Amino acid sequence: MKIKKSYVKNNPCYKEGKKIQVKGLMLHSVGMAQPNAGNFIETFNDSSYNRACVHAFIDANDGVVYQTLPWNYRGWHSGGSANNTHIGVEMCEPATIKYTSGTTIKCTDKEDAQKAVKRTYKSAVSLFAKLCLDYSLNPLGKGVIVSHHEGYSKGIATNHADPEHLWSGVGVDYSMSKFRKAVKKKLDALKEEKTKNAPKSMTNKDCPFVVTVTNPELKIRTGAGTNYEYTGENTGDGKFTIVEVKSGQGSEAGWGRLKSGAGWIGLCYCVRVE
Repeated sequence: MKIKKSYVKNNPCYKEGKKIQVKGLMLHSVGMAQPNAGNFIETFNDSSYNRACVHAFIDANDGVVYQTLPWNYRGWHSGGSANNTHIGVEMCEPATIKYTSGTTIKCTDKEDAQKAVKRTYKSAVSLFAKLCLDYSLNPLGKGVIVSHHEGYSKGIATNHADPEHLWSGVGVDYSMSKFRKAVKKKLDALKEEKTKNAPKSMTNKDCPFVVTVTNPELKIRTGAGTNYEYTGENTGDGKFTIVEVKSGQGSEAGWGRLKSGAGWIGLCYCVRVE
């Protein structure tokens, strides 16, 4: 999933700049045969367009997410109180569909339509998982992830059928229940990856430990801080064993005393490897 910032700074909603405490995510679809997110962004990015504003559009041609509002801005997407709590995301719809009446859809090219819908669905799953991680949301929690249609039934949005009508209209086996489970699965994978890639701690309790340096020209000092004299030596590349950690000026991560006895180095320029 790729996210591109395309803020609609001319939209009155953006200019209003009201903030929300994000408590949930609402999934929409645009309700017309228009796969290109750029068309909507151009329309929304107008000072006279005061009818709606969402946080993002997902392009149906390539699945790219175009973020149109900062995530913690109050959007105008639900037509109800969900604007005060939920991020709103619109999935663009295939060019190869036609609305015949109301929410009834006819496919002019079913295979193409399904491919486009699957692209937006996949990106929506990834985006919602990321947002759940960023805002500590439980995707299976009551009212956390809802469609516009579900929002109406809960009394927090206007009467819309999206996006469920799109999924059934093009003949894909999607539902909001399946969507939420897919987001949960993706979120679990993101959490696992984050834990695996988290930097190892570098404290006195961890001593001794081994680090590599991100800057081979890192200066070695006589004490724990830039207020101590430079020994005239640099670390160079390699691995270095730290036997003591102290706080000190010039390195928020603290300072490490080298086992070699050469002096102290700033741990903000180090990565623990052992």
